[in-house]
Order: sequence, then structure tokens, then C-alpha cells
Amino acid sequence: MALAESWHIRSRGRECAASQRPFVPGEPIITAIFPDPESSGYLRRDYCLEAWKGLAAAAEVPFSSWRTSYTTPGGDKPQAVERENPEDILRRMVEDDQDHTENTRYILAVMLERKRILRETDTQRTPTGILRIYENRKTGEVYIVKDPDIPLSQVDALQQEVLLLLESNTRPPDSEPTEPTEPTEPTEPTEPTEPTEPTEPTEPTEPTEPTEPTEPTEFPDPPAA
Repeated sequence: MALAESWHIRSRGRECAASQRPFVPGEPIITAIFPDPESSGYLRRDYCLEAWKGLAAAAEVPFSSWRTSYTTPGGDKPQAVERENPEDILRRMVEDDQDHTENTRYILAVMLERKRILRETDTQRTPTGILRIYENRKTGEVYIVKDPDIPLSQVDALQQEVLLLLESNTRPPDSEPTEPTEPTEPTEPTEPTEPTEPTEPTEPTEPTEPTEPTEPTEFPDPPAA
């Protein structure tokens, strides 16, 4: 079962959740995350400072809250792109909420934080583990991601998985077993070839008789002086 607390929460509202007064660009506001009683997720509410201070002590306690500055939801005008960027992949994985992508979600969130696209606004301990809350600095989108406490032995493999995602922009393969292929029928053994008959050995040649040695040539005696 996927982690119920990991969610992508849309960008900030345009008005105060308590007073309904529209926010002004650049105005400091308080963003609060509350458990959703109708689901296993969370609700986001944005408050102006005056309304936040005036909330009754008996009001619902937020799961997390932080101070930020209001910008118009959507941030900069989006540019047409042909490939998913790291935040697109993180958003898709958080919305799909598949067990086998939890580690990859955390690696992507840390990567985006280092690039100053996301900022970590809060950390909460729950019975299921540590939850880290990230906010997009421009759009205000919020991602709640579980810290999986990745063992060092798995870090290299996860980094390779993230690099593959960024290069191919494809969904990671589901961890479903593939059907085994049918074994091929064994081929019939070929008949052994008949051994060839050995060739008859040739008869040894008779040794030639040795020739008689020739007598040494005699030289005449030298004349007397």
C-alpha cells in the first residue's frame, strides 16, 4: 500500500482563508496544512498575518505551517517544453503515489532544493516515518515527501535511476514479474559418422649395402738431392 501522507498540494490561494481578503503581491502570509477529514490527504489554507494571529486558541491545529510571501499563483509564464523537467517528474510520481517510486521522489526533491527551485519548509515525524514538506519558491506548490532513510548501499543505484528518468523522461518500469518464456524443444542428436578404416602401413625399405672403402693413393718418393 502506498504512503497515504505523500501528496502534491496545488499552489497557494488568492485570498485569506479566514477573512476572504485578496492578497497583495509581495505580502507576507502564513501557509498551513491541515489533515483532510474526508480523505487520507491534506488541505491547504493561506492566511494573512492579521487573521492568523486572530485565530481562536481552540481552532484546528495544523499539521504544518510556515511564513512565506504571496505571489500570483502560476509564477512566471510557462514555456512550451517537449520534455519533462525534474519537477514535472516529481509531481507525476507524487500524484501516482506508487510504492516503488518513494526513494526516487525523495532524491528528486533534494535535487530541486539544491537548485533553489524548492525549499524545505518543515519536517514532521509521524508513526510511518519522517515527512519533509517542500514548497516551490515561485508557484507555491507544496509536495509532502517521505524521507526513506536510504541506505548508502542503494544511493548509487537510485542516482542512476534518476539520471535515466531525466535523460529518457519515461515512467520507471513497474516491478511486475515478466512471464517466463517457453523452453525450446531440444534438437535431436545427429547420428555418429562411421570411423574410417586405418590405412595399411607401408613396408620398410631394405637398407643399402655399404660400399667398400677405396685404397689410399700412393705418391712417388721425392728425388734425391
